[in-house]
Amino acid sequence: MTGRQAARWLAIDPGDKRIGVAAGSMPEGLAGPVDVVDAKPFDKAVARIIQLAAEYGAQGIVVGWPLNMDDTEGPQALDARKLAQTIAWACDLDVRLWDERLSSFTADQALKGTLTRQKRRARQDALAAAAILQDFFARNGAATAERIAKPR
Repeated sequence: MTGRQAARWLAIDPGDKRIGVAAGSMPEGLAGPVDVVDAKPFDKAVARIIQLAAEYGAQGIVVGWPLNMDDTEGPQALDARKLAQTIAWACDLDVRLWDERLSSFTADQALKGTLTRQKRRARQDALAAAAILQDFFARNGAATAERIAKPR
């Protein structure tokens, strides 16, 4: 690296049962799967995500935001927003929402034929988080993603 410190980010792919986690850095734009966290109980999932952010020295967390194809927020997108708000309120990190439509599909396609269905599902969430983070880096998400404000 030449004089510029890498900005480290964590990305999460929230789901009803599991939350995929990936880590990566800019300006390299590299991201890789880190962990899969149980989504319930909710407070323990939030605590684990914040712990992983600290372990990886993340300056921010990108939360996958599964918008509908017409750009509206459905129930899953609202759940992702709630998770992002809870994380933002519980730590001093920059928390962003990032459109993650089709990230799970992309991860599933990458794994298809390589693992049993059960093992594929276990890894799919973390790979989807890595896909979210790669897209965030590629599209300059730090400058364009919706930032979650902390309560006053």
